[in-house]
Amino acid sequence: MDDEIFEQTEIMLTKVRMNRNRYINEAVAFYNLVQERKLLARNLKKESRLVREASMRVLKEWENLNDED
Repeated sequence: MDDEIFEQTEIMLTKVRMNRNRYINEAVAFYNLVQERKLLARNLKKESRLVREASMRVLKEWENLNDED
């Protein structure tokens, strides 16, 4: 851990009256949640792009069918 972050953490620990281990565990758990949400957003964006591409192909096929009439 960087010295500056450690010092800030020590100051915060005295303010919130929490032991260091619990504080760090809660911080890491929160950070993991944030990272999970970022990964989910990235995956949703990717999947959305794939669905959009497939939908456009189907739309073009339908348009071609209508043009043949």
